[in-house]
Amino acid sequence: MTLHDRLRDVENKLEQACIRSGRQRSDIQIIAVTKYVSVQTAQAVIQEGVTHIGENRWPDSKPKWETLNGQAVFHYIGSLQTNKVKDVIGKFDYVHSLDRLSLAEAIHNRAQLLDIQVDCLLQVNVSGEQSKHGLAPDEVKPFLIALHKYDRIRPIGLMTMAPFESEPEETRPVFRALRKLRDELNESAILKEPLTELSMGMSNDFEVAVEEGATWVRLGTVLVGKEEIEEGL
Repeated sequence: MTLHDRLRDVENKLEQACIRSGRQRSDIQIIAVTKYVSVQTAQAVIQEGVTHIGENRWPDSKPKWETLNGQAVFHYIGSLQTNKVKDVIGKFDYVHSLDRLSLAEAIHNRAQLLDIQVDCLLQVNVSGEQSKHGLAPDEVKPFLIALHKYDRIRPIGLMTMAPFESEPEETRPVFRALRKLRDELNESAILKEPLTELSMGMSNDFEVAVEEGATWVRLGTVLVGKEEIEEGL
């Protein structure tokens, strides 16, 4: 299938998921995860109208950012090391993986230096898998309270990764739990602004995620495929 064909297939599945859940297609944003494809493929994705790009390592994303800056909205979706904050903050529009106060402090300090505010999503390990990063669900509320002193960080939502399941339906409890947590936090009166975004759902399970309230779905192989590219390119 061509990129155009894959996008058309994804759009059809999104539309059907919206119909099943009574949602509007305009409520969901596709993030094209381009970490396994070339700059040229990322550029082709943008030309097809998908202008949100997701990357998870600065060395790999650097040539894409340098080529496509100004043409796309960049999302940092991987675990962010504090020593890489200087490379990422100021270039990426959103950080999806805020999960510890040491990282919050590093982001805040860098944002203060650049005189910007950084939109962040808190990564939540809903499934409890040891192999996954993120806050435990019961840690999110106190973490948000602790973030109050970092005024250069604007928490706008939550992100999670569900376990890979051969039957996508089995991921539903994870996505439902994240949406419920978001709603409970919004009702708790601890936030300066409500959390609006839910970044959840990938190639294998994005339809279920949309049915459960995802506003951003992170699509890699199902949309852009996977290529053999040279290390660091």
